[in-house]
Amino acid sequence: MQQPTEICPGCGVQLEHTALHAPPPRYAASGSCWLVFGELSYYTLSLNDPYFIHQLTIDAYGAQHSGQQTKPITTVFALVGLQLAIEKRYTGRQVQQAHIALARQQKDWPTLIMPDQTGAITMQDVWQAEAGQHRNRRIHDWTESVWQRWAPSADWVRDCVNRYGL
Repeated sequence: MQQPTEICPGCGVQLEHTALHAPPPRYAASGSCWLVFGELSYYTLSLNDPYFIHQLTIDAYGAQHSGQQTKPITTVFALVGLQLAIEKRYTGRQVQQAHIALARQQKDWPTLIMPDQTGAITMQDVWQAEAGQHRNRRIHDWTESVWQRWAPSADWVRDCVNRYGL
């Protein structure tokens, strides 16, 4: 007998349905996707690496799972993090520090227009990669894929980064 599946409203991945309830609508995620994200977060945090790859995971997931009910600050901070990591080669730790600096600035962030597609790579693709170097490389691939999908907002994000000296 085939297990029932559910499609994540954020990234479109189809996963086996779990008993876990979906998170609040502002996270634009199915319960199954949220569960795998938790497992991936545990993995990245347990690395305790100086690069702090966990921040890339948070930002890629946040940008890929931005929906109509997502708070604008979530999307803006996720995209700023992706831009800094990809285009300016910031480490995850540097991105985290930039988020702290940005949080001290403007309080009313704009609602950015979501892309039609969520990216060719999902968090599930990352999770299925062999733990270690392969999975960590896949996290970087995922961040680039999500950033490419948000290309229509890229100039605004770059302007924001420059405006606040990040």
